Amino acid sequence: MPDPSPPAEPDYEGDYRPAPSSNPLAHLDPVNVRVEPADLTYLVQLADALNTTLDLQTLLNRTSELVRAIINYRIFAILLLNDRTHELRMRFQIGHTQEVERMRFPLGKGVVGQVALTRQPILLNDVSSSPVYIAANPEVRSELAVPLIAKNRLIGVMDLESEKAGYFRAEHLHLLTLTASRIAQAIENARLYARVSRQAQTLTVLNEIAMELTSILDLDPLMERVGQLLRRLIDYQMFTIMLLDPKGETLVTRYAWRFGYSHAPLRRIPITSGLVGASVREWRVINVPDVRKDPRYLAMNPETRSEMIVPLFHKGRIIGVLDLEHTRTNFFNEEHERMLTTLAAQIAIAIENARLYQAVMRQERQLERDINMAREVQLRLLPESAPEHTHADMAVRFLPARSIGGDLYDFLEYGPNQTAIVLGDVSGKAAPAALFAALVSGIMRSAAQQRLQPAAMLAMLNDAIQERRLESQYVTMLYVLWNDENQTLQLANSGAVQPMFCRAGGSHPIRAEGFPLGMFPNVTYDEFSVATEPGDAFVFVSDGILDAENEHEEMYGEDRLSAMLCAQRERTAGQIAEAILADVTRFQAGHDRFDDETIIVLKVR
Repeated sequence: MPDPSPPAEPDYEGDYRPAPSSNPLAHLDPVNVRVEPADLTYLVQLADALNTTLDLQTLLNRTSELVRAIINYRIFAILLLNDRTHELRMRFQIGHTQEVERMRFPLGKGVVGQVALTRQPILLNDVSSSPVYIAANPEVRSELAVPLIAKNRLIGVMDLESEKAGYFRAEHLHLLTLTASRIAQAIENARLYARVSRQAQTLTVLNEIAMELTSILDLDPLMERVGQLLRRLIDYQMFTIMLLDPKGETLVTRYAWRFGYSHAPLRRIPITSGLVGASVREWRVINVPDVRKDPRYLAMNPETRSEMIVPLFHKGRIIGVLDLEHTRTNFFNEEHERMLTTLAAQIAIAIENARLYQAVMRQERQLERDINMAREVQLRLLPESAPEHTHADMAVRFLPARSIGGDLYDFLEYGPNQTAIVLGDVSGKAAPAALFAALVSGIMRSAAQQRLQPAAMLAMLNDAIQERRLESQYVTMLYVLWNDENQTLQLANSGAVQPMFCRAGGSHPIRAEGFPLGMFPNVTYDEFSVATEPGDAFVFVSDGILDAENEHEEMYGEDRLSAMLCAQRERTAGQIAEAILADVTRFQAGHDRFDDETIIVLKVR
């Protein structure tokens, strides 16, 4: 049959088009087919087939069975039009080879392409006489093809072929046109249903991906998981994640996947070159149907034909790109762009979260090293043991709440028979408190050479701290001077826990008070003197002991401390300190320790 050319015609509303009088098939309107009484049974069967399914494959299969019932074909195909490439491809076929099934037919090419272009059916009783016929199957002698039109829009072509010349007749064309006019809208409905189903499934997958990505905080596993999850949405063949360097001038490959294998070549691409650079400079998705025709393409993978680059935005800036490649031209479509643009925002957030987590981990590791060093310095500054005296047994126990604490204690020698007992607490915790405690300890040890009395020592330390004052830093301190010759205690207090002692079974607090060091300038402190007796047990504690809490938020308090001190009075100073510390631990019953715990015991002999 000669190659018909599309007639020049005015625009008509709807699908009602007059056929040229020279067309022998003019009596067959491909859209509005006359229905003869004999066709009614067939139409009922056709309606049943179309109305009972929205699955496209099932619909096409049932259509093929109905057509076979009226036309005993051996070769059958339904080709659908790709609106983006304007090509026909087989969506369902019987009797064709795989090579033919994979063929694409542009509008106007071959019999089916001519039918799609003209929207007119073609009946060829001898295919060799038609210049438009493509001899894909050398055994074919006759062909019958009709357009599939829904709402004035071509969606495809239905095509039958036979190895016999003159096999198809006008009544076959009539029945096939009748079928095509009814099935076209059913196919569109099934395709719409499939698109909606895919979109719903895609949204579900996108939500699952977004939720999973936010739970991965290690950058390298995150990159790999992004690549794996994207394959649930797009069947790419090559994939790369590139991130901008800190200067924002170069894209650096962080993860790459190629034909089933992950690899990460050290590749750097300036943003001034390549398709990836164009995506960064232009702040948009770059979708290239055929990279061979784009001068911006950098030939990294010779197999690549189509490529899509999606920028990763975070807080108004680009942090990198997703680069997808395929060996087939025109592979990536608008749906792919929409999906990846939606997902890219979540990927960018996940990458930034992972980067922030890694930065925090690096800082924490550095801080841990610094704290360990500070702890070592602090422990070296604290005395390892209490001094020995003829009439006094002394012991100390120190338990920091964290790796380093703000409590400080010391034993300063004032001569052969005198020792100053110091117990202080620096405001704050961790490294700042420990460093300030070291500063105070250094000043105090230097001043101890002057043999200052407790009240004078506190006044001097207060003035020294005022000169070196740090914001919100102050010190509470108990300064006690033991004289072993006359068994007396002289003490002054700058806001520390008041000491207590147990004598003859009764406990007695020493009501010594004063302002913390460094809080006010020019402060004077009261000094107290206590004459001791053999068997007296004195305890000096930091507020971490009295303020220790149990699970009911009850504090240990002075009453429990005094009761424990008197209960253990007959024991040595070390045993008393151990017993008090153990009792505090039992009281806390696993509750978090929030402050340093220091105990100094003096037992008079």
